[in-house]
Amino acid sequence: MTSPSTAISALAPETLRGWTSEHQDLVVIDVRSAAEFESMHIRGSYNVPLPLLSEHSDELAARLGSRVVLVCQSGARAEQARQRLAKSGIDTAYVLTGGVPGFAAAGGDVIKGKARWDLERQVRLAAGSLVVLGLAGGKFVSPRIRTLAGVIGAGLTFSAATNTCAMGQAISAMPWNRAAKEPTRESAILALPVADAKQTPGA
Repeated sequence: MTSPSTAISALAPETLRGWTSEHQDLVVIDVRSAAEFESMHIRGSYNVPLPLLSEHSDELAARLGSRVVLVCQSGARAEQARQRLAKSGIDTAYVLTGGVPGFAAAGGDVIKGKARWDLERQVRLAAGSLVVLGLAGGKFVSPRIRTLAGVIGAGLTFSAATNTCAMGQAISAMPWNRAAKEPTRESAILALPVADAKQTPGA
């Protein structure tokens, strides 16, 4: 296998468009929630939400070949998935630049369903609302409530430093973010075809 510095890179939507018709060994893994996947996803992609991927990264890595593209809404969760798969031996994964919306904007083939707010937008709304609530409560109710704004700020800083998001995980479990069929190990991981070999793909 080649080193991560040469094998791992961001992938432009236009490049993925070409790969979808040129390479039979291509596997596109969408690590967003099932509800986000239902709203819009790349045709032919597999939905393996980040928490499920993290739990079964070794098993998933054993089934993947050399041409793996990880996608989410913006790239942040896909990068987390890449890091987890790298620890399991997959050092040739690509992260799609701009996520699914970027692929759609570039004219890529996507399947659209019921429109929903994506998870990252919900996190911004929740964090912003709590900060405003803390500041307003601190002024009109009790100065102690301002602590809420500080806690949210510290949480966002920690989230950026560790490239994780506890608030996002909590929001993803809310009823409105649950899909009719949630992916499981059997329906998501074991549904992937087993690759015959792992060779470094050419550009």
